Amino acid sequence: MQDDAPLDARADWDERIALRSDEEREFAFPDLDPPKEVRAVGGVGQVTIDWSPVDGAAGYLILRGAGAHGPLEPVDHHSGDVLSVPSPPYVDTTCTPGTPYRYAVASVPEVTAHGRPSQTVGAVPLVAGRIAPTTQVTVDVVAEGTELHRPWAPMIGSERLSQLLCRDLTGGHEIGAELEDALRRMHDEIGVRTVRAHAIFHDDTHVIDGDTYDFSTVDKIYDRLLGIGLRPVVELGFMPRELASDPTRTVFEYGAIISPPASYERWHDLVRALVQHLVDRYGLDEVLTWDFEVWNEANLEVFWSGTKAEFLHLYDVSAAAVKSVDPRLQVGGPSSAAAGWVDDLLDHTKRYGTPVDFVSTHTYGSPPLDVRASLDRHGYGDARILWTEWGVTPTHFNPINDSVFAGVFLLRGMRSASGRIDALSYWVASDHFEELGRPPRFLHGGFGLQTVGGLRKPRYHAMTLLSRLGPVELPVTYDGDGGGSLVEAWASRDRDRIAVLLWNLTLDQTKADGDPDLTRTVRVRLPGADPSWQLSTTTLAIGTADVATAAAGLPDWPTDAELADLAERTQLVTAAAEWNGSAVAVTLPMPSAVLLELRPARDRPSR
Repeated sequence: MQDDAPLDARADWDERIALRSDEEREFAFPDLDPPKEVRAVGGVGQVTIDWSPVDGAAGYLILRGAGAHGPLEPVDHHSGDVLSVPSPPYVDTTCTPGTPYRYAVASVPEVTAHGRPSQTVGAVPLVAGRIAPTTQVTVDVVAEGTELHRPWAPMIGSERLSQLLCRDLTGGHEIGAELEDALRRMHDEIGVRTVRAHAIFHDDTHVIDGDTYDFSTVDKIYDRLLGIGLRPVVELGFMPRELASDPTRTVFEYGAIISPPASYERWHDLVRALVQHLVDRYGLDEVLTWDFEVWNEANLEVFWSGTKAEFLHLYDVSAAAVKSVDPRLQVGGPSSAAAGWVDDLLDHTKRYGTPVDFVSTHTYGSPPLDVRASLDRHGYGDARILWTEWGVTPTHFNPINDSVFAGVFLLRGMRSASGRIDALSYWVASDHFEELGRPPRFLHGGFGLQTVGGLRKPRYHAMTLLSRLGPVELPVTYDGDGGGSLVEAWASRDRDRIAVLLWNLTLDQTKADGDPDLTRTVRVRLPGADPSWQLSTTTLAIGTADVATAAAGLPDWPTDAELADLAERTQLVTAAAEWNGSAVAVTLPMPSAVLLELRPARDRPSR
């Protein structure tokens, strides 16, 4: 059932939600054709599946069957979240060497739907020999090149920002001071510009005082953030106790209220009052550079106790409140889990004329899908795309968060997002993170890029390697076992430097601790490079710049002296290396990464 009648602009907010109740329907997704030209090639310990992209697809689901007649099932790389990937190729390392398989690929318009599978193709993963296979990477160093996009720089995730004001200790470390230091490093060392966090309307910010609003705590938070040089992405949530229709519905250890408002009119007034206050305090020119995001993951019951229709109404009301201060202010959503409700929101806003300046969503364990297809379907092709949460796993206290695998995963995801996503925000900057309680020990599988105590994990080191790429992206071609699927490269040029970032990674998280069968010897060809230039390498691998390996045997909370020693032993180190003037060979275990930098001899670094 569908009601296309225009809404009376004078209608009471709470009557309007009743008119929207029929929008619980699912959006009707297009029936996409399956990919054509599907290919599967067996290599040592892996099968690489490739295909021709399909117009309108947000991603692709890889299907596999054993033998000639086995049923086709999705290939599960054990991420705990979306299994679809945004583009070809895909490397399957969950297979058993020597076993024949059949593969097919299905187009995905949105994560809840997929089309008919393609025709099947066969492949056999090979058994490893005594010598690692060779992969060749060729960089066109004399090409004109294109702009190198940096999807990691616009945004980073954080614990709720009220923790910047917290003087409590975790493991002997002051929470607020260390969270501020962690965010400052993201700005100063990596070049991150904004921070997205939950709960600006949580009880600990005290935004409602009787019949008036009190934004003094919000002011302290944002003053401190702006003092670092960062801007906030203002996530409008959670529900203040005074406005909640059911204040007993909460999430997280700190009790964030997830219910709809008792009055949407009062919610509108609160959002408008906050935005107007921010404009009055920081100036319209400043706040015009901020983003206002409606709620967090309302498509999960754990974050929104209302219906989809109620969330869509919340979006309408929130967008109207933001735009009532100035129509140029930026508002968007649905800030959904697993790339859900994007089409639902855009279908709804198109019907009712609600503004959408950006689309935001989240996923974990795979590169982000290409939701531009959804925007184009609904006529929002000019809207920005912000993945305001992304990471290697959605699971708290997962050891993979502290691993080298997670760092190399970050490289693969950022490379995939480059040029098609405006921001890919890793979740989160610091292990000072309390959704399920404060950290129980130094290394506990926390979401942070930095530990309690401020040490840099492999994911932070991966960000550092990315930040050292130059402004001009250079073309790269591949040949050999796993080239372009298992082994990838991102090459760049400065005025007097060539930087090539190489890595070896499968999405298969059962191999997070490594798999010797997936080691590759990578021969990097640099035709046209100046043979007199000097080569240096910076490596990220298990046991190298790897805090989890180095901290083995330390107590739950290392002393300051132990932390200082650990920081010294786990930093990234750049060292001089030899090359023949046109090519260099490196050994890349899985997982690992290496940054190759060519400079004139006088510029060769020592670290």
